[in-house]
This record gives sequence, C-alpha cells and structure tokens, in this order.
Amino acid sequence: MKAAIFHGPHQDLTIEDVDIDQPLGREVLVRTLASGVCHSDLHFVDGFYPMLAPAILGHEAAGIVEAVGPDVTSVRPGDHVIACLSVFCGACDYCLTGKTHLCPNRPVRAKDQTPKLSWNGKPVTQFASISGYAEKMLIHENGVVAVRKDMPLAQAALIGCGVTTGVGAALNTAKVEPGSTVAVFGCGGVGLAAIQGARLAGARQIIAVDVFENKLATARQLGATHSVDASSGDPVQQIREMTGGGVDYSFEAIGLKKAAEQAFDCIKAGGTATVIGMIPVGQKIELDGSVFLREKKIQGSSMGSNRFKVDMPRYIDFYMQGRLNLDDMVTRRIKLEDVNDAFRAMKAGEVARSVIMFE
Repeated sequence: MKAAIFHGPHQDLTIEDVDIDQPLGREVLVRTLASGVCHSDLHFVDGFYPMLAPAILGHEAAGIVEAVGPDVTSVRPGDHVIACLSVFCGACDYCLTGKTHLCPNRPVRAKDQTPKLSWNGKPVTQFASISGYAEKMLIHENGVVAVRKDMPLAQAALIGCGVTTGVGAALNTAKVEPGSTVAVFGCGGVGLAAIQGARLAGARQIIAVDVFENKLATARQLGATHSVDASSGDPVQQIREMTGGGVDYSFEAIGLKKAAEQAFDCIKAGGTATVIGMIPVGQKIELDGSVFLREKKIQGSSMGSNRFKVDMPRYIDFYMQGRLNLDDMVTRRIKLEDVNDAFRAMKAGEVARSVIMFE
C-alpha cells in the first residue's frame, strides 16, 4: 500500500510502498477513505514531540472495514468506521470507571509477533495506534467505531480527532453551562469544534480569538458571536471589556504557552480555563498564584474527555440534523502526495482542515 513516511523532524514526508499485515486477534483492517491533516501531526514534524522514525503519521481517519481478526465482535467487513487514538484496554481502573480516554494500557502486538507495518523489511512505528496517512490501517477494535453509512467520510474523519477533541472539551471536560460566556483561543479545526461545542451547550456569548481574519470569519460562521484579532492588541483586555470582567469558560486550542496563560487570565472569578492544545514538552505555564484565591481554575483536556464509541455516533447525528457544521471545516480535499503542502498551509493559517481523500 502507499503511505506517507515520516523520517524525522524538519524533513518532508515521502510517499512509499509499505507492507501491512493481516489482522490478528481483535485487530481490524480498514481501507482508508479520508484522513484529516491535524496540527498534532505537525508537532512531530516540527520536532516539538519525539517520534521514533520511520513512522506513519495521521490519526484523524475514516474508512471501510476490509477484514477482522478472529476475536473481533464489534465490527465486520463492510462497516463504515471512524478511527480514534483513544484506544483502550477495557480492563484497567480508568476503563472500568468510564474514563477510557485516559487508559494507559493500549493494546499492542507482542514483540515476537510480526510487526503491523514494515518498509524495506524493517518495522515502521504506528503513530497513535492508527497511522492514517496510508491507504490502509490496522487497528485494535477498541480504536474504531462503526457509524451510519450515509455519513460523508471526509466529514466523518474530522470527528476522529478535531471535532471530538473540541466539542468534547466544551461538553464533557468543561461542561459549559447554558447562558454562559466563552472564549476560544485558536480557530483551527479543534478551536472551531470547541466553538461549536459551546454553541451546542447553549453559551450566550462565544468569543473567537486568532491572528488570521479568514479564520475568525469561519469562526463567526460556525457560531462565534464575537471575535478578537490577537495581532491588533491584548486579547485578554479586549475580552474583559466585552464581557465586563471576563468569561466563565476559556479554551486554549493552539498549543502555545502564551495562549494558555491568556486563556487563564481572561476568565472571571470562579471561571475555568481548559487547555486543549499540545504545549511542547518541557515548557512551563506561568500563572499569578494570588488569583487562585478567586477560585479561578485551569485544567487539561485529553481528546475531549471522550467516550468515543458513544460520542462519535452522537456527533454524526448532530451533523445529519444540521446542528453541527462540518462541511465548512473541510477547507481542502487533497491527495496523499499533497500532505507536505497541507502542513505548509496549516502553518500559514490558510485552512481549517485539509483532508486527504484516497478515492
């Protein structure tokens, strides 16, 4: 099969012929039809997070099941599925208490078994237990969920990460209340999803923050009631003026230290800031300790605190009902060979999401 190979940070991905094994045990072989180019992948390309090369990146994907291992019970060949990096074991304390997104025991093949992926006779690292920048994926059944077949797969792919992360951060992690005020820092795929999650939750004021006017325009189209151009002045001060003191909830959806600090600074007493973005390893966030006396809170969110086998079908129903706009989040449909340009476009702020289409 064709796949985009990651050779190391600051290097272009190359399109290569890669071997993929047949499914064993509870594994599922999926023919990839759509794969979103997510900012999380760019963090590895830019060297902010380590990754053992060679590897196949990509983790926001949807496709059709081609074959299943002998122990698979949840899906069958022909099913349309979304992959999710929140692969879980189903037996640990986190799983048994409903926090499968925090499971530390991802099912993997034993070292003495054939590698799932190989290139030139050598094993290839499977990124996030998915590796979606490839024509096929070999995933544990606890990393996929079957979805209705009338759902467009380009839009379904976005639910695999960005939508679940952003919408879930608002609905599951922060639990945004109806009538509340919200600020979202960063209007890429995850930030736009957080804006829509706040809208679904019934927030009365949703402030989008970014440095690109085209992204702010998209944010307003998807539910932001106000917008702040962070390149033209202090966004914290502007948010405080708009709200009379600060928002109830804020979300950092970029992965920047400064943005996380601003997200905390712009909440009012009793407010909650939620960091969604992947802040580089080793970086520290600096906060004024005295304001904690005002019951201001900051927290992280992992993949929108998802229960993806339940959440993703619900998000699809929201989309089919016209309550969740995914069409306008798909900025470009590209080929696998265009993946490096997709990273460039992302860094330039040209897109909400580029989606690799395999057919």
